[in-house]
Amino acid sequence: MATVQVSEAEKVYILHGIRDDLRVDGRSCEDYRHMEIETDVVSNTDGSAKVTLGHTVVLVGIKAEIGKPRPMVPDEGYLEFFVDCSANATPEFEGRGGEELGTELSNTLYKVFNNKRSLDMKSLCISPGEHCWLLYVDVLLLQCDGNLYDAISIAVKAALFNTKIPRVHISADDEGGKEIELSDDPYDCVRINVENVPCIVTLCKVGHRHVVDATLQEKACSVASLIISVTHKGTVTCVRKVGGGSLDPESIFEMTEAGKRVGKALHAPLMKLLQQEESLGKKRQKVGFLG
Repeated sequence: MATVQVSEAEKVYILHGIRDDLRVDGRSCEDYRHMEIETDVVSNTDGSAKVTLGHTVVLVGIKAEIGKPRPMVPDEGYLEFFVDCSANATPEFEGRGGEELGTELSNTLYKVFNNKRSLDMKSLCISPGEHCWLLYVDVLLLQCDGNLYDAISIAVKAALFNTKIPRVHISADDEGGKEIELSDDPYDCVRINVENVPCIVTLCKVGHRHVVDATLQEKACSVASLIISVTHKGTVTCVRKVGGGSLDPESIFEMTEAGKRVGKALHAPLMKLLQQEESLGKKRQKVGFLG
């Protein structure tokens, strides 16, 4: 993970501000930085999104391919995650540093998203035991300024919302086998229900309090962090502790309750924004990569 050097005087300043619920950039402890979301930004994918959170920039592309279901769940499709930490984001991502972080992020994303509580995996099945949709989710970190998990989870949810899977028609061939035909009509497609897809909320323990959406400077003052994935109903689907420090049971309980509160409040405006952008169609203002 990208880090910065913070002097003792800066640490004291940051700690005292957080203690009084006033962070260096003027936010309270449970506020996110300014966020920008764009969907349909990569032309050769079935769904894509770009999220800018402060100075953290994440690009997600999703490609749907027909594969074979897993033997344990023959009537379900599945997702595969790959995270590429660009060396342009920070020099620390050069060489093995970026690979190790990419693997860590991929494993966490797999636990959070690739389960039947987050997505209706059965809707990705084409023919039980024979064919299913396999969604390749590629994540590219373009810029790193802290809070990667939250930014990536929001980008993944936005990209899944934007994903259009071609409708499949199954017919019998002359030999009695199954023949799969994909619709050529771009409007004849299947959309993914992302209502239950969780968002990740990362809470960093700084001093005796915890903060949401920590900057790199605040992260340098933190002893440990709690990663919590929360659905739109406030249900926690995954909890993971990162960092070398320890957390007492009372802190874990307080951080979990704060994560549920913040995560639940995040879903409604996110879905509203995605639906508004989609309703604009070709009229939407093209910015960022599309400008």
